[in-house]
Amino acid sequence: MMSVRLEAYREVAPRGGIELLGRLADRLHGRRFVHVNGSRFGAGSPEVLTRLIPMLQGLGVEATWEVVVGDPESYTAIRQIERGLAGIGPPALPEATVRAYRAAAAANAAALRLEGDVVMVHDVAALPLGHHRAGGGRWVWGCHGDLSHAHRRVWNVARADLERYDAAVFPLPRFAHRLPIPTLIVHPAVDPLSERNRELTRSAVDGTLARLGVPRDKPLVVQIAPYARSKDPLGVVRAYRLAKKYADCRLVLAGWGVNDNPEGRAVLDEVREAAATDPDVHPLVLPPDAGVELNALQRAAAVVVHKPLREDFGLAVAEAMWKGKPVVASAVGGLAAQVIPEVTGFTVTSVEGAAFRLRQLLEDADLRARLGGAGREYVRRSFLITRQLGDYLALLASLTG
Repeated sequence: MMSVRLEAYREVAPRGGIELLGRLADRLHGRRFVHVNGSRFGAGSPEVLTRLIPMLQGLGVEATWEVVVGDPESYTAIRQIERGLAGIGPPALPEATVRAYRAAAAANAAALRLEGDVVMVHDVAALPLGHHRAGGGRWVWGCHGDLSHAHRRVWNVARADLERYDAAVFPLPRFAHRLPIPTLIVHPAVDPLSERNRELTRSAVDGTLARLGVPRDKPLVVQIAPYARSKDPLGVVRAYRLAKKYADCRLVLAGWGVNDNPEGRAVLDEVREAAATDPDVHPLVLPPDAGVELNALQRAAAVVVHKPLREDFGLAVAEAMWKGKPVVASAVGGLAAQVIPEVTGFTVTSVEGAAFRLRQLLEDADLRARLGGAGREYVRRSFLITRQLGDYLALLASLTG
């Protein structure tokens, strides 16, 4: 019998998709699928596992979730390695950093229950656990970021750990390096029933925007992203101002990452200074888990813009398309895999290009409706959590025969 949790997705998933998941799960009943990562909270793997673990359990798979812990020294080491793999940290690691990193993994391996038909280790914090694998199960590393710009010496540390695994999973082919083990691709996905994506009534949207102090007397251009230089909020302000000369609108920048973060606070101050004389620019500070507020802002938008200078996969675009909104997005990271140019939105490489596409969309309601409708259907077929659940079931099936 299909679980109540999965039945709730029948109305939004592609036709026949729920039945297909059930048939695949029947072959995997009782298989033990262990997931390990570094936290139960936050974006990335915690957000994925919070949704997928109960869905796997509801299908009869014995899915469990273990979390590695450490001391301040190991957490510092993990952050250094994460930055090095992203290509933004020091190009080499002190030997003491590598020792602390791997010592924490050894301690966790002795404390966690890691026996399963498939053990999937997510992200960097738990990667060295592969040195301590036991039993006859297959081990997979799941990467949720972009390693294509990793510093060579830092990558060599990670590669030595990865060689202990049977396979690796990446969001996109270009995010990976060449490896001596099979490399698999699983795109991230949005959950259409989460607070951030579920349907909202018009009155709920209006009430939320009223509480946020955002008038609805003009078309809204919305970007949702943390306040960071890599997300280029000042570039979005400049694009809005160029477009506004031809099409009157308001700009809403909703973000987070300003508490105890000098860069975030500085970026927010710069945005507020740039918007000081323009009452139509609304910089909002919201927590990343403010699901209803972020949902309402996207649903109220005429156009959603997402213009980072670099990005991993970046599901903000897919979330907007699910709500039927045309998007203007940078052609970086995984955004190019989500946006079909001139079908679901536009990809751009400059402030001027973003301004041109904003003006085009603001002036043409029919174009907005056409791109928004196509975007929603593309997300339904390619980026819903039911598809990601199917990919995980297929992974379990292929690795366990």
